[in-house]
Amino acid sequence: MTMYADIAFPISSYQVFTYRIPYKMRNSVKIGVRVKAPFHKRSVNGVVVGVSDTTDYKRRVRSIDSLVDNELVLDKYLWSLLEWVSDYYLTPLGQVAQTALPAKLSLQYKLPSRIVVSFRKAPDVALTNAPVQERVLRYLQQNKGPVTLSVLKDITLNPSSVCKALLNKGLITWDEQDLLPDVSGLTFSPIHKKVKFTKEQKLVLEELRQGLESKKFIPFLLHGVTSSGKTEIYIDIVRQTLESGRSVILLLPEIALTPQITGRFRAVFGDTVALWHSKLTHATRAWTWKKICAGEFRIVIGARSAIFTPLKNLGLVVVDEEQEHSYKQDSINPRYHARDVALMRGKIHKIPVLLASATPSLESYYNHIQSKFKYLYLAKRYGGAKYPQVSIVDMDQETEESGKTGQILSGFLLDKIEERLQKKEQVILMQNRRGFSPIIRCDDCGVLDMCPDCNVPMAYHRTGPALKCHFCGHCIDKLSANCGSCNSTNIRLVGTGTQKIETIIGETFPNASIVRVDMDTSRNVTALTSAISSFGSGDVDILLGTQMISKGLDFENATLVGIINADTGLFLPDFRSGERLFQLIYQTAGRAGRRKKPGEVVIQTYNYDNPVIKYASRLDLKKYYNIILNERNDLNYPPFSWMAKLELSGRNKNNLQIVAQKIRDNLKNPYTGLEILGPVDCYYERLRNRFRMQIVLKSYKTADSNGRKLHNYIKKNFPDGNYLINSGVKIIIDINPVSLL
Repeated sequence: MTMYADIAFPISSYQVFTYRIPYKMRNSVKIGVRVKAPFHKRSVNGVVVGVSDTTDYKRRVRSIDSLVDNELVLDKYLWSLLEWVSDYYLTPLGQVAQTALPAKLSLQYKLPSRIVVSFRKAPDVALTNAPVQERVLRYLQQNKGPVTLSVLKDITLNPSSVCKALLNKGLITWDEQDLLPDVSGLTFSPIHKKVKFTKEQKLVLEELRQGLESKKFIPFLLHGVTSSGKTEIYIDIVRQTLESGRSVILLLPEIALTPQITGRFRAVFGDTVALWHSKLTHATRAWTWKKICAGEFRIVIGARSAIFTPLKNLGLVVVDEEQEHSYKQDSINPRYHARDVALMRGKIHKIPVLLASATPSLESYYNHIQSKFKYLYLAKRYGGAKYPQVSIVDMDQETEESGKTGQILSGFLLDKIEERLQKKEQVILMQNRRGFSPIIRCDDCGVLDMCPDCNVPMAYHRTGPALKCHFCGHCIDKLSANCGSCNSTNIRLVGTGTQKIETIIGETFPNASIVRVDMDTSRNVTALTSAISSFGSGDVDILLGTQMISKGLDFENATLVGIINADTGLFLPDFRSGERLFQLIYQTAGRAGRRKKPGEVVIQTYNYDNPVIKYASRLDLKKYYNIILNERNDLNYPPFSWMAKLELSGRNKNNLQIVAQKIRDNLKNPYTGLEILGPVDCYYERLRNRFRMQIVLKSYKTADSNGRKLHNYIKKNFPDGNYLINSGVKIIIDINPVSLL
């Protein structure tokens, strides 16, 4: 009997394609298996979404070429998750499957290998007629250990043939060894700690233990103040999960956090811990993925894509710093949020999911208020550590008193840095702008140096290309001495980035050692790990960085935190801007005084009385969250509504406006509680040479409790999901967007 398979490919179409299953593959081709099949004029990886002994397709049916994996990788739970992601985020299943099963990863991956040889015995007869063999054998005898063939190239141009001759004579050994990926630069050395749990922590662990034993889906929200020992909670509940024979996924929002927390976990769980994120080399990712599929790793620590890893017998998912917007995939489909996918994976597996943060997202905080999440609270810092003393510096008043305009570091902060350096204590400085200056301005005509492809200013950098666009990556090697508009030489660098702070600190404290951590210095994870490790070991006095250093990191001797410009992002026209800035200030302040030495935080601001700054400086989360919950309720923004963003883009602005208005005119309002806003220009009106507009849909939870009305409405009006209209206008549908910029 002929068998057929329906295959979904990673294309922006919901269409599936039918292929004949070769007889020899009949027992191997199942739903969820990856195969190679002819698609147009090439062979493409696809995933099997259906198997049948009949087909309605009347034309010639082509056959599957081969299997990508020699066994089923997606179990029924993970396959159900992918189907949910496809439905919820309106993305073809083939594209979703590619997220979970990257095209270049396969169970058939083989590690690269190398040949090593070593001395075995001396010859019975001297090798006088083979002087090169004699020299190689003498070298191996003196070396007293195996060496690679490449080492012998100093003796002979063809070490392989020489060594094969010696092997045939029985004088040496010859071995082929797998080249295991070197992960030493991706994690700290194992970090051992003696932990004695507090009464508060024991109560939290007891709740989590009961959740594990229930074998039910239970969403927990662990709200623990900074330095309350959340990592120790993770380690203990993970240990209990492993003891029950199950595995764990731990999600982290920033790659900067992975080296330190992986070091802690490896100290306890050894080589059962896998690291998973985009900065790994292809060889490391391929090897790690194959080991995960084989069940050799029982803990996966990684960024958002780790939620799709095919761990065997999953028993717990932990989402650390669950409020972070970096959990949202916003560049390609599916535009999923890893926190929400984690909750659904827990529901499918019927296991607990632990969301944790010192500053929970407003949605999770509200779900706790509504008793949808089981709330766990750690109110005290661990080990007797005290909250840091927080001081706010009014930079307007500082300017008035000092008579110096454009002052970047206040006298108060500089004094505090000097004081800490004299005490041999460490300092963390956070400035959430990279580069040297974010704006280049002509003071005569007022024109800014703008990216030719984006409607945003180019940022000036002291190292590498002088001008960079932080959105599309466009670079200009040198800064022109003349204005491109009026030819004036009166060019001024405006604003402050981490490079400028580094220069000022270096000139002010020439004897202090500084390390900078931002996207420019941390392009590869090895450099990032080295920078953070050097600060953690005490070799560096001052750690300077962007928001990458604001959370999760734990340094015993860091007693002063300086937030250079707390206003960055404060007035962005986005409903989450205040919440996001509050969380950033609160988290950054939490890096100070995490042990017995008292900590201090200095916040510099030009908006001294702003509620975000005021309540963040007081570390008063409950008061501020109550304020913004009331604001969101009045305006029917999340968490009081479901939201979707229709982002439209095109190269012709007039055409884009016409199409956007036509789409809006065709959107009828089928039920009370649906609000349609726009179309309006996006805040970043043009990016990557495409103009952008948006239409926002809000569905009030009072009329749409589970969000299905909004989903059905979008599916009805946009049956093909995200697609390209004939006019050249592209539509992206973003469910639960984290930003409206």
